[in-house]
This record gives sequence, C-alpha cells and structure tokens, in this order.
Amino acid sequence: MANRIPFCDEIFSEDGILCRTALETRAAARKLAAKLPPDATLCLDGPLGAGKTCFVQGLAEALGGDPADVSSPTFTIVHEYLNGGLIHIDLYRINSEEELITLGFEEYLAAPAVRAIEWGGKFPGILPPATIHIAFDIEGSSRRIRGGRTP
Repeated sequence: MANRIPFCDEIFSEDGILCRTALETRAAARKLAAKLPPDATLCLDGPLGAGKTCFVQGLAEALGGDPADVSSPTFTIVHEYLNGGLIHIDLYRINSEEELITLGFEEYLAAPAVRAIEWGGKFPGILPPATIHIAFDIEGSSRRIRGGRTP
C-alpha cells in the first residue's frame, strides 16, 4: 500500500493537477522542487508525450538551471545537470534490472542529487524505498499530474 507524502499533498490534490500548457507543468515541478530534500528520487511514469521531460525542465529551473538545457535522455539514458545536482534518467529503452546495473544505475542512486527517473515504474524493485511516485496522464490537450506516494 502506498503512503502519502504530506508536502506532496500540498501541491497535488487528490485528483492531481490539470496542466493545460507546458508552463503549467513546469510550474507544478517548481512547486515540488521547493519542498524536496536534496537527495530525492522521483519516479515519473506516464505515456509518451505526457509531460515527464517538461516536468524535469521545471525541476531544473527551480534548482537554478536553465530549463532550455533539459532534453529527453531516451537515447542517452542519463543526462546530468547543475554539476550533477540533478540527474535525469530515462528507462524507456531498458529491458532488465541487469542492464540497469551494467549502466551504473546504483551509482546514480547513491549520488548526492535530485534524481528524476522517467519510466522508473518498470523496475520498482531497484528504486529506493523513499522514492516519490509522480503519475502523468494525457487528457485531451491537457496533462494531469498526480503525485506524492511512496511504495
């Protein structure tokens, strides 16, 4: 059973946040970033095009980076921003936990950084226990973001 995270409840209502624009998605991420511990792990799950990378742009902005520098790491798997203070990982193309280990995933989890992991729900057994799960859904031309649960 998932546990609610109180500071996330302040940001995401029970129904989540409906974001009609990329700016609204980034604003939701900035609100969350203001409350995150410095070594937080976020699991960002949702379909392609649901706003996960846009959300990471908002995290980068809140942490002092340029959101324009943030792009999807679908093919590179990992991007590091802010001198390693924000690690953006995309597991879409990863097929096994063994492959993750080969890529050094455990080292990224141990790094003193905020970690945003797209498609992390594919491998729940390797995520830290305190991982904050954020779900993205497409609703017409808008995106609904729900979050704030740990396993």
